Amino acid sequence: MSAAPAYNSLLIEDQEFEENGTSSNQRRRTIRPDLQIRPPTYYGDGPFDPPSSDDEAEVLLEKNRGRASFMADQDTFGDSEPGNGLVVGQKRPAPLRWLVISLASLVLLSAAIGIIAATTLYNGKTYRAPGAQKISLEHVFNGTFWPEQNGLHWVPEAGDGVFSIMQDYQIKLVDLKTNTTTTLVSMTDVKDQSGKTVYWSDWKLSADMKYILVKANRVKQWRHSSFGNYYVHNLETKSTFPIIPPSYPPVTAYATWSPTGQSIAFVASNDLYVLPSPSESATAIRVTTAGNASLFHGVPDWIYEEEVFEDEYALWWSPDSSKLAFLRLDETAVDEYRFPIYNPTDDAFTVNPYTKDTVIKYPKPGYNNPLASIHIFDVSRYLSGGHSPGDTTYELNWEGRFPVDNSVIAEVAWVANETLIVKEVNRAADSGSVILFNGNGGRTATGVVVRKLGKDGEEGDEGWIDSHQSIYPIPESLLSGSSSAYLDIVPSKEGYNHIALFEPADSGTPRFLTSGTWEVTGGIQAVDAHRGLVYFQAARPSTERHLYSVPIALGDSFNSVEPTPLTDESTPSSYSTSFSPGSGFYLLNYKGPNVPWQKVIQVDNTDFDYVLTDNAALNTTLSLYETPVVTYSTIESDGFELNVKEMRPSRMDDSGRTKYAVLFFVYGGPVSQKVNVDYSRDWHEFLVCTLQYIVVIVDGRGTGFKGRTLRNPVRNNLGFWETQDQINAARIWAGKDYVDPKRIGIWGWSYGGFMASKVAEADAGIHSLAMAIAPVISWRLYDSVYTERYMGLPDDNPGGYINASISRVDGFRHVDYLLGHGSGDDNVHFANSAHMLDMLTQAGVRDFRFRMFTDSDHSISRRGGNREVYEYMASFLQEKWGKGGRRRGW
Repeated sequence: MSAAPAYNSLLIEDQEFEENGTSSNQRRRTIRPDLQIRPPTYYGDGPFDPPSSDDEAEVLLEKNRGRASFMADQDTFGDSEPGNGLVVGQKRPAPLRWLVISLASLVLLSAAIGIIAATTLYNGKTYRAPGAQKISLEHVFNGTFWPEQNGLHWVPEAGDGVFSIMQDYQIKLVDLKTNTTTTLVSMTDVKDQSGKTVYWSDWKLSADMKYILVKANRVKQWRHSSFGNYYVHNLETKSTFPIIPPSYPPVTAYATWSPTGQSIAFVASNDLYVLPSPSESATAIRVTTAGNASLFHGVPDWIYEEEVFEDEYALWWSPDSSKLAFLRLDETAVDEYRFPIYNPTDDAFTVNPYTKDTVIKYPKPGYNNPLASIHIFDVSRYLSGGHSPGDTTYELNWEGRFPVDNSVIAEVAWVANETLIVKEVNRAADSGSVILFNGNGGRTATGVVVRKLGKDGEEGDEGWIDSHQSIYPIPESLLSGSSSAYLDIVPSKEGYNHIALFEPADSGTPRFLTSGTWEVTGGIQAVDAHRGLVYFQAARPSTERHLYSVPIALGDSFNSVEPTPLTDESTPSSYSTSFSPGSGFYLLNYKGPNVPWQKVIQVDNTDFDYVLTDNAALNTTLSLYETPVVTYSTIESDGFELNVKEMRPSRMDDSGRTKYAVLFFVYGGPVSQKVNVDYSRDWHEFLVCTLQYIVVIVDGRGTGFKGRTLRNPVRNNLGFWETQDQINAARIWAGKDYVDPKRIGIWGWSYGGFMASKVAEADAGIHSLAMAIAPVISWRLYDSVYTERYMGLPDDNPGGYINASISRVDGFRHVDYLLGHGSGDDNVHFANSAHMLDMLTQAGVRDFRFRMFTDSDHSISRRGGNREVYEYMASFLQEKWGKGGRRRGW
């Protein structure tokens, strides 16, 4: 399940909203007794009666400053409250005058303290002095605050430290070692058989750098996958030919070179082929022949692409290119899900008399999953002659394998030329195995279970087996003899994800290279065979990301040592990286909290300086605009320490005289994180700086990077403890002097929309507003692999599925509820919101707002939809809450 998508740039004039619209509804809140099947009473404390400002004297305080000086418009307070007895320009009675002066002094003092506080991130201040200009939605969407970020495409075939750039319609190779740039290919040289230029979007270089494989006519399928017509271009002769005759629409889903030699593996119409040489006269080997719309070879179906591999391929060359492993997925028995496309064009005014359905084989909890099996095509044996593809292709099996209808193939990885590792888990993701296949040069179809996963294995608790692709082979140059070894990310006994060495590869005992109450994130970044180092990223502390190295200690020399930081740990910050193939260079991406930058680092050469982006102009731009005061802290909820991020208006009156609305932003899905120090200037900054709201983010139970102890409680009961954490946090903020407890709301997208709806359902009497975009409403309507990983199967956990869904709607009478969903959402189906609307209708709940975004998928981006979502929510907030802080009269 994805988080809230990024914002799309749509150049539309910003709208002006009514400044003084507020919600006048006075609601009586009660907590309905829980259904018997639920855990004990929802949140246990009864109705909440928070402190409040006087209803009769509440007015809206709009701090609409056009100048940088806070002192210059201090008389705003007097003008903003007509009828309260404060007349500007007239002499006041002495006692009142002294009272006014004293209060004004306190306000100025608090403002001064606030401005002084705006210097350090963790002390509740911004990390740059606030400017004067207000942020508009136009700024958010037109790129005003977007940092320039460039990817670095390393070219391993050209050697270590070589990357490609696109310049003047040419692909050029930049060699950092020699500081030279050479032209690899001109796009205009790639022509089809009729002499027309082939316009391509992706390319891959052969191992010998003599050929380039290009992808043209790209047609998007799902999140990661697409189809295209593939061509091979000879860089010396400049001749080009298609690997199969081009078609429109194209039918080739994936193609890739072998790691050595000149073979190409590709999947067309769901069958696997191998082209043994890049020659127009070469005949492709058809490895499989049964491929159809429900039978996949070498590429994932929807569920494996979305929830397992998170990629477009399911085939794996052995390091020496002698064998090709691939996944076969049979989704014949998987039920279809259909949704209509009302308008396939980009013109909203187009009228289509008839809709066209999109059909997906989409497995839901408790229903049929695709049946997965792993096969190996022995390329070398076939090419030796005398064998058919069927004779040289075999299926892998192992003792103790789960029944095929209760099996998920979670990972496949070669760790040596003849050694393959497979991870299998059951549908409930509480039991699994790591299986080793070692051919030793021969044909082997039976593997050996070398590791156990789950509650009776490495995890050793009642949680789930995480889904990630993390196996990393140890280079041969570091090994002795013919043995193989690999690294993996494994939970320690304390429940934190760390790097473990398995040497030899058939070992079942992890030797941890890292340890501690922090977690390795993002897998292994690189292994430097020359220096004997492993590079990795870690959440240390949990809201940050830093880069580290640790030695690989093999054999008897094994000894765990403290990692060496490669980024500055003294300042709260976040980094990501991309290593060159030989690990001699790496692109270091500084991601925040300040303006991002990128530079290339050469290992062991401090004099090397290659800045990719510095975003200097963005620094200048940001100095002109208001900046939120950002504070990071932790709170305690039922004994669990939770990370919190609070964003306040930069010139906020925090004396307690002025009461501000608070909007909680939540995602909250398992292993997710929203409280981090990454750079951000988005819709939330608009809410804080322009609408003068406070935005708070709390990562509750179930979220990531703080160990399994925090994650595991949500197992089999999604949405219950996470909701309690959000309500507990709201209780804390409701008691703060500067918060208006009658204007506390929550919003989220996807899982966050589910969370916002669960908070409304809980009816705890704290939140007066909830906004849910593309929410899951019932987990019976989401996909099987994701849901069963955290909830088990419905037949084994019927009460949990009821408790984890929105199943009662009385609480929605007591909040201002906004619901939005794209009708073409292939991930969280529109059926969720349709179900929600049906329940509200039957219960007679009418005071809510709903918006369907026609044909939009989960990102809601069709025909201007993305910006409209945020415009719509901003308008709703101002209608219900008004704009700015509220304060009593004198």
